[in-house]
Amino acid sequence: MVLSISAVLLFGAASALAVKTRSAGAGAAIVLFLFGFFVAGTGAYEPIHNLVQASADALSALGN
Repeated sequence: MVLSISAVLLFGAASALAVKTRSAGAGAAIVLFLFGFFVAGTGAYEPIHNLVQASADALSALGN
């Protein structure tokens, strides 16, 4: 069974949780940074998307 979740939905939920719990750590900053780029779709979207995709592929390959 494969579960697919949109990156915008995932980072949006994580951002809302980070703001609600008033997290000020590095993890929250990275989540908010990535969420901003996925939502805005700026010129930096493609390299950041490729980095996140490569990270997701590497994590999924660890399970095989």
